[in-house]
Amino acid sequence: MTVNEIAPGMTVTLHYVLTLEDGLEVDNSRGGEPLVFTLGDGTLIAGLEDCLIGMCAGEAQRYTVEPTRGFGFPDPQNIHELPRDDFPLELDLTPGVVLSFAAPDGEEIPGVVLELDEARVKVDFNHPLAGHTLIFEVEIIDVRPAQS
Repeated sequence: MTVNEIAPGMTVTLHYVLTLEDGLEVDNSRGGEPLVFTLGDGTLIAGLEDCLIGMCAGEAQRYTVEPTRGFGFPDPQNIHELPRDDFPLELDLTPGVVLSFAAPDGEEIPGVVLELDEARVKVDFNHPLAGHTLIFEVEIIDVRPAQS
């Protein structure tokens, strides 16, 4: 029996727990379906992909991914002031609310309301995990060649 190691192009099945540097749990696949992806397909951030290379089914590990290899740092250019009239009156606009916006290409992107007044709404379009050190606990369930 051949033991497959994680390498680019391999299909990987894993469970993960993602926490921030302060211990706040952000995401967790345990108790649900494991994540299945092909290494290099863009599903994972590069910093985590690099850590997984060489692991085999049955292995578990904890990795720390710095912002430069994760979601980067917040960019002030991604904070925009939009007219309040662009939002439906019945919409709950309070600081901290995450809204979905349609990008010009049709893709949905999240934006966090930072502040607002009668005329303007300030929205942060940076990734919510930008600027954070990410801690991943991973358990590899299966590694196999990708299906063509």
